[in-house]
Amino acid sequence: MKARKLILLTGTLLFVVSLANAQASRTWVSGVGDDANPCSRTAPCKTFAGAISKTAAGGEIDALDPAGYGAVTITKAITIDGGGGQVASVLVSGTNGIVVSAGVNDTVTLRNLRINGIGTGINGVRWLAGKSLHVEHCDIFGFTTRGIDVAKADGGEMDVVNTVIHDNGESGIKSVNTTTNVSVNIDGSQFLKNVQFGVFAGSFSNFSIRNSAASSNGNIGFIAQAAAGTAEMNIVDSMSSNNAKGVQAGGNSASSTVRIGRVSLLDNPTGIVVGVSGSVLSFGNNFNTGTGAPSGNISPQ
Repeated sequence: MKARKLILLTGTLLFVVSLANAQASRTWVSGVGDDANPCSRTAPCKTFAGAISKTAAGGEIDALDPAGYGAVTITKAITIDGGGGQVASVLVSGTNGIVVSAGVNDTVTLRNLRINGIGTGINGVRWLAGKSLHVEHCDIFGFTTRGIDVAKADGGEMDVVNTVIHDNGESGIKSVNTTTNVSVNIDGSQFLKNVQFGVFAGSFSNFSIRNSAASSNGNIGFIAQAAAGTAEMNIVDSMSSNNAKGVQAGGNSASSTVRIGRVSLLDNPTGIVVGVSGSVLSFGNNFNTGTGAPSGNISPQ
């Protein structure tokens, strides 16, 4: 009888340990939560970093209420959703807000977040590895370097949708990669009052931009400039205004191309710049109130 009781007790302990280590497909965070909690809806965690270890790959972390949920490093496929109509914030000082260093087949989604560097944070979102990154309905500002920094060796694709990136120390978005092209698709987004650049396509970068604006940036609204590989930027139905320069292609040793269609270049002293190894190609249906002209035209098909 004693031996049977011991076996049953051991089995019960193993079952309890297994439950404790289980990861949920959906977890929750709250401003009044605790990272010692299981991150359930009724016992939420307090930070994204606390919740991510308790969330299964491919799962989702949801915010229950307005609060600051802290910096986080993401190493697996996951969705972080701040919820609609509230302020789910990542507030950081002296570091990156969200670092994405996921697996080669992993997709990461960041949705409904306010990412605030309070003037000392480095980058709002830094993408280092992973298959794809979706940034949707976010507000990113107050960083010393970039709102979104893309620095990858494994290629991939990023979508930025209905997002505002403003008041950062260098760029709204900058993509500089090695060996393999990264595709960046931007739709319905704004890049405002960044110290240098609104949107910067660097080495091994291919940008497609529509229904978006780069305004009041200190230097250039939209720029493609590669030091290696190529940089390409296709812009349609968009605006660059009140920057020192509206659009630039080239200025470095590698091939850089910007194509523009139905683009308004307004109140930039210099509307178009064609630099070394660069070309700005127009579909012939743009507005430019500043100096400069395209280096060539593209006939509509």
